[in-house]
Amino acid sequence: MRDQFLSITPCCHKKLQDRSRDTPTPPPAVPESNVDVTIREGVEFAPMRNGQVIVNGTEHRKASIFPCRRCFPDYDWAMRAVDIIRKKRDGHALEAAEIDAFIAAVTNETWPEYQTSALLMAICWRGMSAKETAHLTHAMVHSGVTLELADIPGPKVDKHSTGGVGDKTSLVLAPLAAACGCIVPMMSGRGLGHSGGTLDKLESIPGFRVHLGLDEFRAALRAVGCALIGQTNQIAPADKKLYALRDVTATVESIPLITASILSKKIAEGIDALVMDVKCGQGAFMKTRADATALAKSIVSTGNANAVRTEAILTAMDVPLGRAVGNALEVRECLDVLRGNGPKDVEDLSVALAARMLVLGKVDEELISAEARIRAALSSGKGLEKLRDIIMAQGGDPRVVDEPERLPRAPHQHLFRAEKPGYVNDIHAEVVGRACMALGAGRDRVEHAIDPSVGILLKAALGDKVGIGDVIAEIHYADQHRLSRAMTLLQQAWSIAEEKRKPGPLIMDVIAHD
Repeated sequence: MRDQFLSITPCCHKKLQDRSRDTPTPPPAVPESNVDVTIREGVEFAPMRNGQVIVNGTEHRKASIFPCRRCFPDYDWAMRAVDIIRKKRDGHALEAAEIDAFIAAVTNETWPEYQTSALLMAICWRGMSAKETAHLTHAMVHSGVTLELADIPGPKVDKHSTGGVGDKTSLVLAPLAAACGCIVPMMSGRGLGHSGGTLDKLESIPGFRVHLGLDEFRAALRAVGCALIGQTNQIAPADKKLYALRDVTATVESIPLITASILSKKIAEGIDALVMDVKCGQGAFMKTRADATALAKSIVSTGNANAVRTEAILTAMDVPLGRAVGNALEVRECLDVLRGNGPKDVEDLSVALAARMLVLGKVDEELISAEARIRAALSSGKGLEKLRDIIMAQGGDPRVVDEPERLPRAPHQHLFRAEKPGYVNDIHAEVVGRACMALGAGRDRVEHAIDPSVGILLKAALGDKVGIGDVIAEIHYADQHRLSRAMTLLQQAWSIAEEKRKPGPLIMDVIAHD
């Protein structure tokens, strides 16, 4: 039986004397000893026998490998970009090898951007099966480094949100879950559009470092049980390149691409389990319950297919979560929650998510007892002390825990008042988020700077009765022109009616693995 051929990356610095399929040469020396590699068929190098690849006389069962066109420009590539694009354009499922070739090309920059963009659009238009999505995620995970955290005792559990306005639960639930025995390796993102980002909130804490190297990340997990960082260049580099293109080619909303983007980073963290918070409503990226449910099911299915225990909850995002919108203001509100005197919706959602983390991490068997454990950590102050430890471990000023006034403060405040009497019938979350961006709390592009001090404090909640002239929001601002733009938006965000509207449930549904 003819030998199959495999590739071992990185190969750009390697030379292959004989590229013949019939007379393969031994692979070049691998810099690392006992390299652990993933087997893939149909590309260069070493012969495979009995399911194993021979590297320098040593058998290896696993290897992460992608072909490199820079080293093999004249190789007769079996899969052309145009054929893969055409196949998906015509509505057919891609084979695992075709998905591998696509992600290999993205990672090694061997497809031009117009072909990568064409396939992204074909995927956005035609979709992907659960099997395709799971393999796309797997390929993106293995486009870079994957963390191995087995030497750190304890279950590794993370939480991720699809993003909303005032969505600050990570800063509450991460220290609570860590205080109850979970190891929480949390790789978060920045705000883009109307939604806020966890990294931006953390960076409003003086000195807090979100850019830790992987060794520092592991050290923080070992010492504190939790680390909150941004994506590194080594983790899922294919995702970073694809997202930049998706953002400018109108392909962000594709459920398979969203799923693979979220999970590739999460799985690469080395976690055992993941709790997803999928937002639904006018302040979320998924506006309808049907779309939010479809995304939740895709994430749960794909996560479990990649050996990460995954559950999702659907949560309402029609109105902002909590009372604070804006980075330093939201950190201050998280400190209030961890002291036991914050907004009830933020506390309840944080506790519910953290309790599911304990169950998925097998710290607790039942959701009721897990929630009781989380609430005990909240009332005892253990969660607050764990946040102090996290801040210290990542270079931040721990004094903000006891002295929130050390957080950035905007120089001016403006009171936004009700123009008619009645009940607060709506506070449009997306419009409030856009108003906060107009103040300078967010960015239109990733490279734009933000002002951590500005934001909006809601003084009236959904269902509250107000009179003419009552303060319904307090705007923290630094620039008068920005204030004017924000005020124009806020006037569209509030709806005051004669009849009181009954708020719907915060947790809309739970999507568990079959």
